[in-house]
Formats: sequence, structure tokens, C-alpha cells
Amino acid sequence: MTDPERTSDLHARAEKIRRDMGGAEKIVRMHEEGDRTVREHIEKFLDSGTFREIGTFSRSLRVEDRDHTPGDGKIGGHGNVENRPVTVFGDDISVLRGSSSIVGTRKEHRLYERSLAMGIPIVHFGETGGARIPDIMGSEGISEPGGLFELAKRRHRVPMATMITGQSFGGSSFLSALSDYVVMVRGSCLAVTSPKVFEVATGEVISFEDVGGVDVHARKTGQIDLGVDSDEDGYTAIRKWLSYLPGNAWEVAPRNEPKGNLEFDSKIGDLVPEKRTRGYDMRLLVKQIVDPDSLLEIQPLYARNVVCGLARIDGFSVGVIANNPMFQAGTLDPQACHKIIRLATVCDSYNIPMVFLVDVPGFMVGERVEHELMLHWGMRMMHALQNASTPTLTVCIRKAFGLAWQAMNGSQMPAHGVYSWPGAEIGFMDPEVGVNVAFGSKLSKIIDPDEREAERVRLVNEVGESTDPYDAAGTMRIDEMIDPGTTRIVLANDLEMLANRPVPKPEDRPLSYWPTC
Repeated sequence: MTDPERTSDLHARAEKIRRDMGGAEKIVRMHEEGDRTVREHIEKFLDSGTFREIGTFSRSLRVEDRDHTPGDGKIGGHGNVENRPVTVFGDDISVLRGSSSIVGTRKEHRLYERSLAMGIPIVHFGETGGARIPDIMGSEGISEPGGLFELAKRRHRVPMATMITGQSFGGSSFLSALSDYVVMVRGSCLAVTSPKVFEVATGEVISFEDVGGVDVHARKTGQIDLGVDSDEDGYTAIRKWLSYLPGNAWEVAPRNEPKGNLEFDSKIGDLVPEKRTRGYDMRLLVKQIVDPDSLLEIQPLYARNVVCGLARIDGFSVGVIANNPMFQAGTLDPQACHKIIRLATVCDSYNIPMVFLVDVPGFMVGERVEHELMLHWGMRMMHALQNASTPTLTVCIRKAFGLAWQAMNGSQMPAHGVYSWPGAEIGFMDPEVGVNVAFGSKLSKIIDPDEREAERVRLVNEVGESTDPYDAAGTMRIDEMIDPGTTRIVLANDLEMLANRPVPKPEDRPLSYWPTC
């Protein structure tokens, strides 16, 4: 029979831990500075009233720290997002700056184990000062938190997102790098080590913003998928990202109620200039093809020469990969390849079809990209797409030159549909570029500008290769030439039929073993 005194004591203990956390005065100070506790992040992110905590009574393994380490710096459990179950956990900076220690790390690992067993996504709120000293010191201390890195074996069996809410070093930054989607709130910092440690160890003085602020990672390193201005923006982004994904790798991605009409679009071709050298914003074309308001760009400020994102076409979740001629003419450079691989890994892991919209003049050339491993990243991207098990569809919009045609999932790649708009150009090299390379010195000797231009045109017509996509269609290297106005219809019809295919087991999806970082 239940003892009322014992149950009353249980509730009183739990209430005190959850109310005061690492000290009521610390919570007041955080609120005065405009910060939220990790419990507040969790409550505001989840559907109201659905949070169920795991590990409420955990505390430091060190006897001398037990009384002032409720939760041992980590808070977590389960709840719902839009009525779908998720696991949530994060760093409690009211307890020794949310530092990672033995019991706190065990809690994170236990929640990870439960997520895999239940087949539900993980959402992590990162803000920690790094590893806790002296807990982590010595061979025993450094050996114990290895459970943290069990997440490296996740193989994308359940989706994982991280939201960086403050200064994040060590454990929480490592977890962000192991995640499928990373959102970072402006004013926070993401780095392996605090700049304060830099100064002590090397004498280097650098600000938190310069070492790991939102702009650094959103524009330069690509270590985050989205920078946001507020916590609410971060919650919204992760909720939206989860809406495109299944709960785990065994499920089929959810199909929403279709939005937008599947009708001939007479204006879509007007978005693309006929002249191949004129830039335009590919995002406008993408938004015209996918369901209204469904595009969630991934890394929108990084490698802007390609557009990557999750979207819906006729309600089906899809990954979108498209060259953007507005930036660097839409060429593929190492950063663009890295961005594409990241999205392809997520799509393949969770069985989400990918749609490629191609307008690419080739791979970027020059000293910079060669030194930034253009060869490595270009072939790694080819390797990823050749091994992807999820369906892929490709439409050549305006041009595709060189190996970049294959790299963008064109002919002879394992695409389930390869289409081209009429008027597009496909070939080894832009004919005019080829003539300039082969006959540049000859043309430079012709002094009269009109004569030089006439000779250049003659050479283009005489030795330039045929770039007419009908030639490729004539040999079945393109499945069909399509009217631009039917692009959305063609893709939607293919997705409808592809929904009938057998879904590979998670272990049979090669990219599920690839890292997303």
C-alpha cells in the first residue's frame, strides 16, 4: 500500500529541484540578463504540458558536490512536438555552467539509448562551459564520459537536431557536430574551446564572436544550418525541420496535405534568362516548383552558389539541390560540394527523395579551390550520389557543362528521372570558353575588333561541340524533354509513383553511415 508521506516527500523533492535548479538566485540573474533556463527552453519548445523528465534526482558522483548539483548539469526527458514524440535534453548552466561530468554524461547517453529503442528524434539544447574539472581529470575521469561519443554510432537511425543557445564548448559543441540539423541563436558562441583557454594556452586574444559567432559559422565554416535572432525563431526552425522527417529511419517520411495546384505554369520560364551568362536567383524558381511556403533552406548563407533545402512537392517531402547563378555563376566549389553532401546524407538516411535543378557552368577553377581540396570534395560528392539509395530526379534548366553535369546527378548517374528544358545546353565545355582556350592566342593577334569577333563566331560554329539537349535525349541519356510549364507536374507524378517502391532497410542505405559534418 502506498505511503502518503513517502509520495508527498517524492513530489516535494522533485518540485524543489525543478524550481530552484542550481540556485534560485542564479535563475533570477539569468532572467535579468534576458536568458532562459534549459527547462524553459524545453517547455517552450515542446507541446504544452507534455514534458516528462528522466533523471530528475541525478547529482554529481563526487560526495562533496552532491548537495549543489541537482541534475548534474544536464536536464532531459521526453515530450511531443506537434503531437509527435521526441527526446529532449540540454545543459543546465545554473549548475557549474552546465559542465560535462560523469553522471550528467550518463544521463545524456541513457536518453540516447531510449531514443533509439523508441525510434524517436532527439533535440539537444547546447550551452556548456566544457568538461568539468576535477571530475574529468585523471585516467579514470577522462575514460568515463566515452558514452557521449556513442552518438557517433547513431548512423542516422533517428533524426537529431541541436539548438545552440549560449556559449557552447566541449560536449555540447561536439554534439552539434554529430547532429543532422544545427540552429544557432545570435549572441551565442560555438567552438571546441573557449577563447579564454586560447589566451592561457597560446597567448592568442580573440573575441567569442570572432571565434565562433553566428556569422562565422553561417557564412564561413558551414558548421551550422541556420542562424536565428531569437529563441522563438530557433524553436520554429527545428519544429519545421522535424515536420519533413520520419520519426526514425524505418518509417516513411510524412506526406502532408498537398498545397498548390498541379497545373501548367505558363510563367515559370520567364524566371530564367535565356542568355546563359545572365544571373538570376534560383530560389525564386525553386519556390515556384515546390508547394507554397514549404521551402526550408539549409545553410542559406553558406556556399550561396547552390541552394539546398527541404521542401514539399504535392505534399511529399523532398530535398532540393539547385545551382544558383546569382552567386559565382552557380559553379561547384568545395564549399558547395560539402553543402550538397550534408543534405544528401540526411535525405538518404531518412528515405527522402532528392530533386536536382541544374544550371551549372562547371567546377570552379583556380588556386583557391585547388588548395581547398576541389578534387577531394568534387569526387566525394560523386561518391555520395552514386551510393545514395533514395530516389533522385533531375531537371536541366539552362546549362550543364563538364563533369558538373554528372556531379549534379545528370546523365549516367543513378537518377530515377532525368529531364531537360528545351533551349538548355549540355556539353563538355561552354563552346565559347573552349574556343577562347584553344584559339585565344590566334584571336589576340587580330587587331580589328569586328574581324576578331567574326573569327571567334566562325570558330565557335566550326569547332564548337553540339550542346543541344535533344542529342542526349536522342540517345536516351535524357529521359524526356519537357515544357518548363510542366516541371512541377512531372516531378509530382514521379514522386507519386516512387512512393510505391520498396524502401531499403536502414542498414542498406550507404549514406546513413556517413557523417553530416
